[in-house]
Amino acid sequence: MVTASLWMILIGPLALVATALLPGSAKSNAARASFASLIAFAVALATAGAVVMSGMLTTGTIGTNGLGFGLYADALTATMFVLVSFVGAIVVRYSRNYLDGDPGHARFTRWLCLTLAAVLVLIVSGNMVQFIVAWIATSAGLHRLLLFYGDRPAAILASRKKFIASRIGDACLIGAAVLLYGLFGSLDYSAIFAATSALAADAVPGALHGVAALIAVAALLKSAQFPTHGWLTEVMETPTPVSALLHAGIINAGGFLVLRFADVVVLSAPSLELLAIVGGFTALLGSAVMLTQTSVKVSLAWSTIAQMGFMLLQCGLGAFGAALLHIVAHSLYKAHAFLSSGSIIDLARASWTPSPGGKLHPARMVIAIAVLAAAGAGIGALFGITLGGQPGIVALGAIVMMGLAHFVANAIDVRPSAYVIGRTLVLTAGVASAYFALQIGAERLFHGVLPPVRPLAGPLDLAIIVLVVVAFGAVTVLQNLAARGTAPRWHALYVHLANGLYVNTAANRLVLRFWPTGRRARLATQAGA
Repeated sequence: MVTASLWMILIGPLALVATALLPGSAKSNAARASFASLIAFAVALATAGAVVMSGMLTTGTIGTNGLGFGLYADALTATMFVLVSFVGAIVVRYSRNYLDGDPGHARFTRWLCLTLAAVLVLIVSGNMVQFIVAWIATSAGLHRLLLFYGDRPAAILASRKKFIASRIGDACLIGAAVLLYGLFGSLDYSAIFAATSALAADAVPGALHGVAALIAVAALLKSAQFPTHGWLTEVMETPTPVSALLHAGIINAGGFLVLRFADVVVLSAPSLELLAIVGGFTALLGSAVMLTQTSVKVSLAWSTIAQMGFMLLQCGLGAFGAALLHIVAHSLYKAHAFLSSGSIIDLARASWTPSPGGKLHPARMVIAIAVLAAAGAGIGALFGITLGGQPGIVALGAIVMMGLAHFVANAIDVRPSAYVIGRTLVLTAGVASAYFALQIGAERLFHGVLPPVRPLAGPLDLAIIVLVVVAFGAVTVLQNLAARGTAPRWHALYVHLANGLYVNTAANRLVLRFWPTGRRARLATQAGA
């Protein structure tokens, strides 16, 4: 449905831009920023209500030959718009107190508002030209936030690694736009989606495979996937609100890109396999390394890398609704985790482990994994979810169930209790039921907006799923064995994992070789700030 009133959606981003441009003291700017972020959230809620009432809304393209600017609001847009504006409002309010008294408070607020506004425009874009402009603006805003403390060499190095990865991603996205325009003569979303829906699966032009591949690479680079993930672990050199803001449509913009153009990507099996392989490997690496980190924020950063890998793995397996659900859940809990990271020590001290030292016996671990596998398969079957029909949902479900392994193993303790074991099994079944119910709900909610769940396409898909599930099973067991192990090999493995298998070290050396962070570079950075 075409509607001119949809332009009102820009009130939120414009309020944030106005806040950034108006002069004033740090406190007045922070107060205006909080008010502007609440306006953006209110507009997002109104937009979601309009989409629920009227369905998809669009302004069409203002421009020429299918190139220009426009707005496009469907269930995907409404979900992300509400999510980003909500998390953004919380982060803006939090930073008001967090940076109170800091000499750079006003500058931080300005770039925070501009970055958040760019993300919101990215989400509501209806033309790929506008999408690319907002995509680049988001990256530029984040770059300034990463350099908030421009005298820190680690911050400069992290921003430069992010800069290089972002520029490659920008080039990929621009290349995809050029190919799309050559294929369909327009970059308007409505025209692109109408043209791709008319294509048969066996009549996909070669150029469209190139478009899907470029979109996949851009998404992987944006979401800090292997081997360009290192900058995210060094974002701790910036204020904590930046770490939380990343989960408001910045680090997960890669996933949004794939979901927005899912109708294009789903037509290219090689591109889906690229997302699944790289995303799955990154998720495995991030999960393993996360277990070895002693810094709370660095551990959360590795967790984010792993979660972005999970999200892109789901996209690669054709579970687009599950990927969107993952974005929403991960953004909310991880933004909260970063903002409350200061109290994590108290929470850790209050935690309870029944076994001495929290070390579980391997036999209990094996029993727990067997119970969880049986429970997950049985409950999934009750919901009508099978490996052949919904491979992405089944794969992530198996990994979710493995996350409960220590919980179940602790219930089968030295002095087993029928009550404790029974309660644990009921809770486990509840988690599995909630997971599958949410997946089915997401598929129904976004039916017609995102492609349906892609069934198992062939042996390569099956191999990817088996390898990922087995690998995470091994990580679960390894976590238990490594805690009990005292042999030198366990210490060596711990050290290698704690250093991320030295991938980021190699990236640092490569960047420093061609773009050193000397005193002159730091002074130039400070002058530019």
